[in-house]
Amino acid sequence: MLTRRQLLSNVTLAAGAGLALGRAEATPTGPLPGPIAKLHSRHTEAKEIGADEYRARQEQARALLAAQGLDALVLAEGTSLTYFTGARWWGSERLFAAVLPTRGAPFYVCPAFEEGRAREQLTDGEHADVRVWQEDESPYQRLAEGLRDRGIAGGRVGLEENVRFVFADGIATAAPQLKLTSGTAITAGCRMIKSSHEIALMRLASEVTLAAYEATWRSIRVGMDQYEVSELSRRAHDRLGFAGAADLVLIGESSAFPHGSVRPQKIAEGSIVLFDGGCDVHGYKSDLTRTFVVGKPTSRMRSVFDVVQRAQLAALRAARPGIECGAIDAAARAVVTAAGFGPDYRTFTHRLGHGMGMDGHEWPYLVRGNATRLAAGMTTSNEPGIYLRGEFGIRLEDDMHVTEDGAELFTARSRSLEEPFAAA
Repeated sequence: MLTRRQLLSNVTLAAGAGLALGRAEATPTGPLPGPIAKLHSRHTEAKEIGADEYRARQEQARALLAAQGLDALVLAEGTSLTYFTGARWWGSERLFAAVLPTRGAPFYVCPAFEEGRAREQLTDGEHADVRVWQEDESPYQRLAEGLRDRGIAGGRVGLEENVRFVFADGIATAAPQLKLTSGTAITAGCRMIKSSHEIALMRLASEVTLAAYEATWRSIRVGMDQYEVSELSRRAHDRLGFAGAADLVLIGESSAFPHGSVRPQKIAEGSIVLFDGGCDVHGYKSDLTRTFVVGKPTSRMRSVFDVVQRAQLAALRAARPGIECGAIDAAARAVVTAAGFGPDYRTFTHRLGHGMGMDGHEWPYLVRGNATRLAAGMTTSNEPGIYLRGEFGIRLEDDMHVTEDGAELFTARSRSLEEPFAAA
């Protein structure tokens, strides 16, 4: 499933290709600007997830499976497969699946010609139970056989939420005695609560992105377009040792579109500029937004920034274990409404935030009506915004970690439109 950032990147690249016709290539290829050249890699600070951690995650999943009355969990390609097994697998019409029984060792269903590549990635490697299928054979029969070998001839089997319908239908046909149901209580139940190692990787990812943003901000000039700025941010992330970028750069009136505009944009004196993007540190994401002005902001810009800044702080202060996710959204939205920019979604047009982790968007979601209660170890974005069509938009976004008695941001909050990288 494409995230909104992947979709935006596709749209932006397509738009950029069209705009590039008839003008010089915008991608910087020359010497790095000084602020970016001064950056140093932080790659050695990150420690990858190890085999013991993958095994611990599988044990946690088994406990949740038992609590839910499920006999097994089926994982196909995607983030949850990687989370539990370490395997990174792209999707195709060929089924590759990991099956985690409540009791007994996991097994894998794999195209025969891919077995070597699969074993390279699995934490149990050469000892893994890999059930291969040839091109003229049914992978679903292999999966059903594996379940029967573990004493699961009937019962309830959870499917990870991104398992394709064609795969689910194939399993149901091959094993009609099984009851297939949602496995989200297992995948979300494990992934929502981050370990100290996961928190460290996410904190580093946020610090890297903020440093890349600041170097990019110090390097931009009047006349640059959004593609040039985004490319500078990519090069800044590269200097810091991790792939990432402000892949959403909004200038002027386009900043009033929360997820961007395909129109050509150039920085002018007095322009609002909004960066939104992040990076990946050993599979864990950051997602940060900074809004600033090139030149001097107007009094209206300052006023709106102040409201957004206060809304972000209100959400941070409201977040703590036991509080419903919807209440955190309400805390930020109350500030926006009290300042005259409400009601509801009139100018603050989206939810306050989304879960963060191996996916840029995952559980839990800070949105009205979500009764999920926060717990220590959860991580979300905290990103209020006000969007005034025909004028400008301002959003501030930092990644937020729920602690034992409150919450903290991984990065210092933005102080002002003129000094976006000075701590508030």
